[in-house]
Amino acid sequence: MAVTEENITKFSAQCKNIFQQVSRDVIGQKPVVEGTIIAMIAGGNVLLEGVPGVGKTRLVRSLGRVFNMPFSRIQFTPDLMPADVTGTNIIVKDEKGNSTFQFQPGPVFSNIILADEINRATPKTQSALLEAMQEHTVTVMGVSRKLNEPFFVLATQNPIEQDGTYPLPEAQMDRFMFKLLVPNPGLDELMQIVDLTQKTMAEVAEAACSGEELLQMRATANQIPVATDVMRYAMTLCSATHPDSECASEAAKKYVRLGASPRAGQALISAAKVKALMNGRFNVAYSDINSLAYPVLRHRMKMNFEAIAGRVSPDTVINLILAELVKKFNLPASSLEQSVSEFETASYASETVTEADNKEEEQTESKKSKRKAAKK
Repeated sequence: MAVTEENITKFSAQCKNIFQQVSRDVIGQKPVVEGTIIAMIAGGNVLLEGVPGVGKTRLVRSLGRVFNMPFSRIQFTPDLMPADVTGTNIIVKDEKGNSTFQFQPGPVFSNIILADEINRATPKTQSALLEAMQEHTVTVMGVSRKLNEPFFVLATQNPIEQDGTYPLPEAQMDRFMFKLLVPNPGLDELMQIVDLTQKTMAEVAEAACSGEELLQMRATANQIPVATDVMRYAMTLCSATHPDSECASEAAKKYVRLGASPRAGQALISAAKVKALMNGRFNVAYSDINSLAYPVLRHRMKMNFEAIAGRVSPDTVINLILAELVKKFNLPASSLEQSVSEFETASYASETVTEADNKEEEQTESKKSKRKAAKK
């Protein structure tokens, strides 16, 4: 199926309506909203990271209304069991009094799953989502059941509070198409948020897209062509995150221990096609790849000791890698402008976390010195 101008016009109008409805519930956070919607159209899962109260859960609830699909919320806690997520077989008696097993579906059998504070559950429960996120199936007692399409996991986590949390394993982090950093709102946005919530705390967004329409948008996006040079650039970017690859960048050699997996390349191209259509273009541009590099790569790279000791964030390393690649491929500097503006937003969130970590360390050192003085 060839993409026509009519398809692109319809796609752009649909996206505009979706953004308009979401903006009725969520003030600001445009890069985060856009990233989440791109991932959903591309068929990926999203990890939202930010301090409490910045609107992560509200955004996901609003998207459930806008996309007019069944929505489930799972509040992850240390005592949550895998069966609480996937469902379990229960014993029921028929009219004759015979006992049989009947499957009771869990909250994962929905279209949009909000995994709230996913890092608070134990690894055993976190892994219950792995099969659902990758294969879109759930296996209970040897029986596999297909999940309804479209299916998305939108997870949230608090990066500051680490007491009683279990960091997500690398295999699960890799299943998230995007990791989006949700910053604190600015002064004007904060005033609008408070003004809005004084009137009503309930979401007011209206349905703008059904599940079938979303699948049609995804099919349209898949038909967008990617030029060989752009594809090579995107794959070189993924390969450049590996310090021991033939395309290794100087930044990766200095700061990265393990680079991004092939899933990063798949996510980059799938999301770039959606972004191109959103901007009314027939093809993927270098700027699409650059702007999507941060949410796609930031959670797929393992930093080495030098980066951790020097508090060098993954976003900073991605920025350095992009700067190297733009020179290597002789691209215009304008191809980096958009991605740098989004990078500054992401950096803001990273700096907030770093400042909090510094304060915690200072408090710990202060307590230690007081204990030593008390012992003396």
